[in-house]
Amino acid sequence: MRSFFRPRPLDLTILALTAAAILSLGVIGGYTQFVIGLVAIWTILCVGLNALYGLTGLVSLGQVGFFAIGAYAHAILMQAGLSFWLALPLATALSAGVGALLAVPAVRMAGPFLAMVTIAFAFIVEHVAIEWRSLTGGQNGLMGFDMPGLLGLSFGERELVILSIVLAGAALLAYRALSDSGWGMAMAALRDQEVAAGSLGFDPFITKLTAFAIAAGTAGLAGGLFATLMQFIAPSNFMLSQSILFLFAVILGGAGTVLGPLVGAAIVVFLPEMLSGLAEYRLLFFGALLIAVLLLASRGVVGTIAAFLPRATETTPAASRDTVLDFIRPETRGGLKVEGLGITFGGLKAVDGATFDAAPGEVTAVIGPNGAGKTTLLNMVSGFYVPETGRIETAGRNVAGWSMHATARLGVARTYQATRLFGALSAEENVIAGLPRGRGGAPFSALATPDRRALARGLLALVEYEGDPATPADDLPHVDRRLVEIARALAMRPHVLLLDEPAAGLMHADKRALSGLLRKLADCGIAVVLVEHDMEMVMGISDRIFAMDAGQPIAFDTPEAIRSNEKVIAAYLGEGTLDAPPRELDYVPGAMERLITRKLCAGYGAADVLQEVDLRIGQGELVALLGANGAGKSTFLKTLSGLMSPSAGEIILEDRNIEGRPAHQIVERGLVLVPEGRQVFPDLTVAQNIELGAYKRKERPDPSELEAILTRFPRLRERMNTPAGLLSGGEQQMMAIARGLMAKPRLLLLDEPSLGLAPAMIEELYAILAELRDDGITILLVDQMATLALAVADRAYVLEQGRVVAEGTAEELQGDEALIAAYLGGGTAEAEAPLLKEDVA
Repeated sequence: MRSFFRPRPLDLTILALTAAAILSLGVIGGYTQFVIGLVAIWTILCVGLNALYGLTGLVSLGQVGFFAIGAYAHAILMQAGLSFWLALPLATALSAGVGALLAVPAVRMAGPFLAMVTIAFAFIVEHVAIEWRSLTGGQNGLMGFDMPGLLGLSFGERELVILSIVLAGAALLAYRALSDSGWGMAMAALRDQEVAAGSLGFDPFITKLTAFAIAAGTAGLAGGLFATLMQFIAPSNFMLSQSILFLFAVILGGAGTVLGPLVGAAIVVFLPEMLSGLAEYRLLFFGALLIAVLLLASRGVVGTIAAFLPRATETTPAASRDTVLDFIRPETRGGLKVEGLGITFGGLKAVDGATFDAAPGEVTAVIGPNGAGKTTLLNMVSGFYVPETGRIETAGRNVAGWSMHATARLGVARTYQATRLFGALSAEENVIAGLPRGRGGAPFSALATPDRRALARGLLALVEYEGDPATPADDLPHVDRRLVEIARALAMRPHVLLLDEPAAGLMHADKRALSGLLRKLADCGIAVVLVEHDMEMVMGISDRIFAMDAGQPIAFDTPEAIRSNEKVIAAYLGEGTLDAPPRELDYVPGAMERLITRKLCAGYGAADVLQEVDLRIGQGELVALLGANGAGKSTFLKTLSGLMSPSAGEIILEDRNIEGRPAHQIVERGLVLVPEGRQVFPDLTVAQNIELGAYKRKERPDPSELEAILTRFPRLRERMNTPAGLLSGGEQQMMAIARGLMAKPRLLLLDEPSLGLAPAMIEELYAILAELRDDGITILLVDQMATLALAVADRAYVLEQGRVVAEGTAEELQGDEALIAAYLGGGTAEAEAPLLKEDVA
């Protein structure tokens, strides 16, 4: 692996700039020499802040506090008789230690809370410097520090500036090495995706604490140099505004770039001096120029210039397929055994008594309708949640309650339902981040060596990623993001691989390729645990299937047994025991269609989830849209409501095309979505939530409208002044529907209204839906409880893999084989043969 000290082209650039700055002192002197010394000191401080903000993404507005601690500690130690060469490292260590102590509570916070803690710290340091007069001199400050000497040479200002320049150059070299090392990779990973970083074995707390200590230590080093250069320090040198300028310099130069701290420090220090002739207007011009630079170069000066420079292309060939397969083959074939696993959220048992085995060399699928607890189960196995009951055994250890990073280091890797790649890193670097880093996390070794690049490219080739390995993850299409995330998980050499809906949003051909990959991974001896809603894929490649419903285990058997299991069928289609009122009078089609879609296509990135969907809803009709999870139902509703733009096709609402229009305009035209999960405004009262439904109406709602709604939803009447976040799930769902009705919709879209509700609440809710239907309100209903949805619907459509595979009246579709096949696989309308283990092996 590349040594910490092995030079690179950027290292030579830093050395050249350092030498040039030192040589320039031979032709200049006086005040300019002093300003160059200040630039060097600022560069040292900004390098550490760049590690904290640019690499780790943590915002600290208290760096002036560490700057002051370093300055005062250095000055006090020198006045106590210690030499400069001993006082400076002691002051640096003291600042780093205080930074580490502050980080213990601070890094558990995020965003503005972290910034406020660091601001408070800076205020505390400033006031201690003012009040502790016996030690700091109070407002009078400290002065008269001896200049250092070395080998009989007594330092003057020029020599001290040279020392500052040398230390600034060393700091830039150290930052370059840190950014390429294992620790730098951990910091960058935490900045982009903290959860995913933990699942790769990075310890978030230790990594953040280290970054905080580095930033504090460099600020202390800069403070010690500053005290000696100034020969006087007082609280007025360490105002809070200095912290803002420090962070400003990092952002202006280019956060996360190696030379950014140098460029930012030079601009922030030199520019006010250049504008000094403008007298009282110089700060105004200074601020205006800086704002202009930030507006025109959002990535900072260095980042913007780098974007126009040609990138060095890597010619490292990918490792061979045999090499990659040998690499990912587990050294020990340790499967996964889950016994009696359970967890409760707010009194609701999200998972209760889950028990199954995932054997090495097999694909074990976990299935169930929405809210069954599948992802919660994976979160417990991977260490994201701590289970309340049960055991999780793998590699001979009970890992229940272990942290994510500890579980990952043992050999349990996972992917996520919504991909969690490190967006600023390339596809190749994302995979490198998952490779083993050795003891200590490789703090002094570069990770992206030729051997590691070759292995990363080999892993990308194994998962059939065909894009450019250097493409930033944020720029990857949906399909490639899935493949890169799987390659990154494989880079960890896991013996257990957890996959959360890896086929979501993929085309049928991509799913077949993914199925083949998963079978090959199982053949390598990996225990593959798959959560997936594509039943055709699950039934085709799984060795055993664990089925859940509402957190309860209902079956663990072979695919053939699961397909015909009555409890599994009931979990997906509904028990049929709940009653919904039928229409009082038969539905009579209206004079016009309320909504028509023609060949509607939509999706995420390069993949279309919806495939030429044709659908019609008549005036006053209740239409159900059915299908398994991942079939495209929610995508269809989001496309209708303007939350997604269609890639092709038409959406006609009452003879007017609305496809591609923004959501607020579609609401104005009368199409209103009640989204999955209710999405209430928790801090607003029930009354305020309901009133917001009328926001886009041209006329003010009449009080009688609210009264009519409360008559329909009597539970809400006595809770009108209660914050919505305190309502039960069923009450929130009723309130969300009431909010939608307040918009006076021409068409009301309901996405999974029964999700997470108790049977009694579901029955009450569906009775209300039947009333709305009988009152002539046009409704498009999406619900996993197919049997119940058909009980209130006039007609229904069945989606499978984004296509309509069946349609008809509710009576015609009840018990239809196409409906069962859409939920549990088998008998799909696709022309291609179903996925089978023998096909993809």
